[in-house]
Formats: sequence, structure tokens, C-alpha cells
Amino acid sequence: MNPGPLIVLVGPMGSGKSTVGELLAERLGVPYRDTDADIVAATGREISDLFIDEGEPHFRELERRAVAAAVAEHTGVLSLGGGAVLDGGTRELLAGLPVAYLSMDVEEAVRRVGLGAARPLLAVNPRRQWRELMEARRHLYTEVARVVVTTDDRTPEEVAQAVLDALELKDV
Repeated sequence: MNPGPLIVLVGPMGSGKSTVGELLAERLGVPYRDTDADIVAATGREISDLFIDEGEPHFRELERRAVAAAVAEHTGVLSLGGGAVLDGGTRELLAGLPVAYLSMDVEEAVRRVGLGAARPLLAVNPRRQWRELMEARRHLYTEVARVVVTTDDRTPEEVAQAVLDALELKDV
């Protein structure tokens, strides 16, 4: 039986899940997987296009399936899309796994991603919408996380080390 991912990263868009995930995988000598990339590969379409053309419920179903497959198959470092924790079944799948929540504040989000047009949930008044998304999701990230690592004012390397330290893992 597959023991599941070595590390699962959750958190809001722009928190560095992909960048930190790749660093962690390299440092641990394991493969890296991103469920958003899985969805893009499976559909041949960008996430923003799926949201706009098919709607959020359709995207969330694709996401739910992608997360379930990744948790069942992957034994390395896994990054989930920012909204993956909205699904109760996904939260149940994450129970007992080494989940790290990469947290950040709105100013850090603006600095990193500019809260631009490629983020369909932030199309109008991005600062307010980001805050509202975080109000709706923060408790869910915390619920599934074994550890919380703040990313504000840290380099990706510092965040990766903080995740390793918090989960008591050693790199190779």
C-alpha cells in the first residue's frame, strides 16, 4: 500500500507552494507533483480558462479527482491548489498526512503575484477578494495542517528549511 506523499503543501495562491515544493523534492531526493499541473496536463487547458469557460464547480470536481489520485499514487512532495481544501472529501484524504500550510498576509501576496488577471477569483478588487478568500479558507488550511509555516519576508530556501524543521525531516 502506498504510504502517501512525504509532504503535502497547502496554502493560498502565491504562497510559494510550487517553488518550495520543488526545492523540498530536490533536497529530499524525491519526485515533485502539483495537482494544478496535473489538471492542466489532463485537460490541455489553463486553470483560468477552465474557471471562465466551465465554471468553478466543474473545476473543483476536476481538482477533487486530481487530489485523490495524487494522494493515492504519489510518495514525494505534493502541492495542492489554493482552493483544494474547500472539499470535505479532500480534507478527509489529508487527515494524518504530513501537511504544511504555507501562510502569508495580503501585502506579501500583492508583492509576489500582484493579484493580477491570471487569478480568476481575484478579478475585481483583488485585495478585498484575497482577504475574503482567506477568511473563508484559513480555518480549513489550519484544520488539515500538521504544521504552519509563515512565508512572509522569507526566501523559498528559508521556507523549505522551515518546513523540513517543522516536520522533523532531514534532506539528503
